[in-house]
Amino acid sequence: MSELENKATEPTEKEEVAAQPTQEESTPKAEEKKEETIEEVVVETPVVETPQAEAEVEAEKEVAFTEQEEEVAAEANIPAEFDWDALTKKQDIYSSTERTKLEDIYSSSLSSIVEHEVIDGTIVGISPREVVINIGYKSDGIIPFNEFRYNPDIKVGDKVDIYVENQEDTNGQMILSHKKARILKSWDRINEAHDNEEVINGYVKCRTKGGLIVDVFGIEAFLPGSQIDVKPIRDYDIYVDKTMEFKVVKINHEYKNVVVSHKALIEDELEQQRAEIIAKLEKGQVLEGIAKNITTYGVFIDLGGVDGLIHITDLSWGRIKHPEEVVELDQKLKVVILDFDENKKRIALGLKQLTPHPWDSLSADLKIGDKVNGKVVVLADYGAFIEIAPGVEGLTHVSEMSWSQHLRTAQDFLSVGDDVEAVILTLDREERRMSLGMKQLAPDPWSAIREKYQVNSKHKATVRNFTNFGIFVEIEEGVDGLIHISDLSWSKKIKHPAEFTKIGEEIEVVVLDIDEENRRLSLGHKQLEENPWDVFETVFTLDSVHQGTVINLHEKGALVSLPYGVEGFAPMRHLKKEDGSNIKAEETADFKVIEFSKENKKIILSHTRLFEEDQRVTKAKQAEKATSDNQKSKRALKKVNEKVEKTTFGDLDVLANLKSEIEKEEKAGKK
Repeated sequence: MSELENKATEPTEKEEVAAQPTQEESTPKAEEKKEETIEEVVVETPVVETPQAEAEVEAEKEVAFTEQEEEVAAEANIPAEFDWDALTKKQDIYSSTERTKLEDIYSSSLSSIVEHEVIDGTIVGISPREVVINIGYKSDGIIPFNEFRYNPDIKVGDKVDIYVENQEDTNGQMILSHKKARILKSWDRINEAHDNEEVINGYVKCRTKGGLIVDVFGIEAFLPGSQIDVKPIRDYDIYVDKTMEFKVVKINHEYKNVVVSHKALIEDELEQQRAEIIAKLEKGQVLEGIAKNITTYGVFIDLGGVDGLIHITDLSWGRIKHPEEVVELDQKLKVVILDFDENKKRIALGLKQLTPHPWDSLSADLKIGDKVNGKVVVLADYGAFIEIAPGVEGLTHVSEMSWSQHLRTAQDFLSVGDDVEAVILTLDREERRMSLGMKQLAPDPWSAIREKYQVNSKHKATVRNFTNFGIFVEIEEGVDGLIHISDLSWSKKIKHPAEFTKIGEEIEVVVLDIDEENRRLSLGHKQLEENPWDVFETVFTLDSVHQGTVINLHEKGALVSLPYGVEGFAPMRHLKKEDGSNIKAEETADFKVIEFSKENKKIILSHTRLFEEDQRVTKAKQAEKATSDNQKSKRALKKVNEKVEKTTFGDLDVLANLKSEIEKEEKAGKK
């Protein structure tokens, strides 16, 4: 301490003498006596209600305290004229100027510390584990050395940022942190850089999923892979352990996340170049670019800050499956501008347009009817595209692949990559279109159809398709025919061709008619046998009775199986038995033929007619007999009447005889 400070702190002899009475006053005896006196005064003080009374009370208190002071002074051997006011005053040995100077020196030696703020500190000591920091407070602070591992070259006297966590812990130690001070200042710095769109430096620490981790002002920020460069980056590792420039593009204050971008800096640099390039773009202009990205549908070309797309169809005159067959990544290419939008943000480029069209180099001698060789490049249900030269294709419709008329697809005949031979059917050089045919390489089977398939000739065919009205069959490749459902069987009634045969089965047919114009044959199957209805006409005559079995029963009647494989129909009203019940399905009974039609191949049967005829005959006989009896009775009555007229009522014998004759006539009639 300075001499001035020592003088200010050392007491004078007069101050020591003046301090002695004060110490005596602080003795227990004096204090007890003083307290008793005060208590007596308080107890004896009356309640005052007016201002005059209050003044009188105050005067009495002053007198009481004066007496008390005199008693204390008497006990302490203090003279009555002692100056009590000067008791606590010290003699001022400094001038006002000196006193002001001392106060400034003392104030500058101390600083006001506020918790949870960042302040400057000075390193005053370093050990392997701790760093001692002086922040101008009553004591120094200690910070672990590992908080300075980012800067191991620190030394005594260096100024550092310090965050005050607590002025004093339970042990009286001040709690400081350099790491938190750096983080708080870093966040302030990052926010400032984001708000001002400032370019900052960062250290790429490591690679992570989808990008890189960058150290910016001591805070880990995320650099997405899409924000590294304007072109796609395939190897992120080449950027690790490098210091690069960035822009802060996004801050999430809630989760303390920071996103930076290096691409934004490149885009800013390229923006001016892009504006110059876009301003000069014209359709048909040829530019040089680099393939920056290859997709399944095309290639993106970097034209020096502006991107354009070459669609896969504009890469080559020939068909390709993937752009990689023509272009490699980072390859330099010359391209032509095909089109662009109003803002010139989407630019369509072409590569094949820089080479002559293959149709222009097609041989002038090529004409319709010529045979060509090619490869199948595309297959569809309706046909196949055959490439006869790079970029020159012809369509072969499925109907031109085979003479067969069946509904089929191109996949039934060809596969992609097949080498085929075809004939040119149509050729349009202006429209650059060509149609090809394959079936023309084989002879047309319909050219000599009447010689090969004469009417009534028998052949074997393959069932290809069913319809409700018949069966389509194929006798040979390209020669089809139809068997109508009515020409399948003489005797069976077929509702659908599927009941008779199956697709793919072989069936015998007879040629009934030839339609050369529509390339169709009318065929029959039942014609292989004689018409059995010629025989059935003599067997199933009207009123003839035959045994049959009900094979199908419905609301209108029953289908009955008869001998010789023929079928008949019995209406519902003709299925009633004699006992009143109906014939059931699969029941066998006798049936009478009530109708026969050779032309319509129809036999109508009845079971009810069998017993109805007998009943009708019986009833007829009974009616005839009743008529005869009535006639006899009439004759007898007539005879009686004649006799009665000849008799009188008194003639009793005559009446008795008449009565006897009448009775005999009645008995005879009953018999």
